[in-house]
Amino acid sequence: MELADILSEESVIVCTGLKTKREVLERLAEQAAIITGQDARAVFEAVYDREVLGSTGLGNGIAIPHGKFAGISGVTAVFAKLSEPVDFDAVDDQPVDLLMLLLAPMGAGADHLKALARVARILRTEPVVDALRGAADAGKIYDILTRPLAAQAA
Repeated sequence: MELADILSEESVIVCTGLKTKREVLERLAEQAAIITGQDARAVFEAVYDREVLGSTGLGNGIAIPHGKFAGISGVTAVFAKLSEPVDFDAVDDQPVDLLMLLLAPMGAGADHLKALARVARILRTEPVVDALRGAADAGKIYDILTRPLAAQAA
């Protein structure tokens, strides 16, 4: 699975003015609703319910909030770069500035796990993270995220 299979250029956002984890999740849900045609509140609730179980903040300023959602047909991603990091209860207690929201259909066990693994692998690649933090616009961020991983490490 390539990230371009689940992430569109329209799914990449650069956010300013968000101060809390809840605001970030609401903004991600709004963008996911635009992409999927689903209700933003319902998307937020699916992701928030998962987040209550334990933070999806992986450390190093990265989080992968995710959830299962009945209204979609395939795994869908939304990426956000925050202008100011927010507290996300991450495992390393560091604030988060790079987030990849993943939504999966209710029965998508293997596809959901493959997507999580792929995103985690990409966002643990230091040159990728450095490039994402240095990128100013959504188009450049999309290009960085959808480059083949072998090219990312070079």
